[in-house]
Amino acid sequence: MARQAITRSEVICGYATYVDLIRPLVTNQSIIATGMTKEVDRVHRAIETVAHGHSCALVCSGDPGVYAMAGLVFQVCAQNHIKIGDRPGELDVSVIPGIPALCAGAALLGAPLMHDFAAISLSDLLTPWEMIEKRLHAAAMADFVVVLYNPKSKKRHWQLDAAQKILLEHRKPDSPVGLVNSAMRENEQIALTTLEALDTGRVDMLTTVFVGNSRTFVYDGHMVTLRGYDEKYELAFKRAEQK
Repeated sequence: MARQAITRSEVICGYATYVDLIRPLVTNQSIIATGMTKEVDRVHRAIETVAHGHSCALVCSGDPGVYAMAGLVFQVCAQNHIKIGDRPGELDVSVIPGIPALCAGAALLGAPLMHDFAAISLSDLLTPWEMIEKRLHAAAMADFVVVLYNPKSKKRHWQLDAAQKILLEHRKPDSPVGLVNSAMRENEQIALTTLEALDTGRVDMLTTVFVGNSRTFVYDGHMVTLRGYDEKYELAFKRAEQK
């Protein structure tokens, strides 16, 4: 669906880096590419493009509804009283699902998200750090597997160190941690470490950090979180072992 939306659109709008990722799909479409922190501008320009009678694909990374542009489109429409629908005078909006970094990264690591988990962005550009701290404490205390988005950038270099300290207040030092950089893209990198040994210096904006819970373990280079099958179906596991 995403490929069809891109190839059938008359205009493609997105963050310049993401537009570059889909260049092989671009034929004769017009391109609206903007830099970082220009999300609101991109949404307004995409809406204006459609208002002038042209179909537009607003490109995101991962899934548009996970730390991406879908929510902003609806917010801008609500604030400007733009009706959404397929009738004349309405804005026809389709949110096309993609693969978020947490799913792509989890597949590369093994199965770290087999039980309840929490995704937390460490970017304090839109969320106060005090709120992020509360969420980190709450997720760690509740024994969620924690997935950290936006862990580090050139301007935000201390947040991951702070998050590591918070998580160590509630997790064992040897809790498994998975690092996935550029999941399913060129220059993909995967690494396993522990919460105590996490080298925050090797993490950047393209890294997704997976912090295991009390039932997460590493086996043959794979990060796995137990769901509870071993406790509920103990007899079946014993039979498997006997075979």
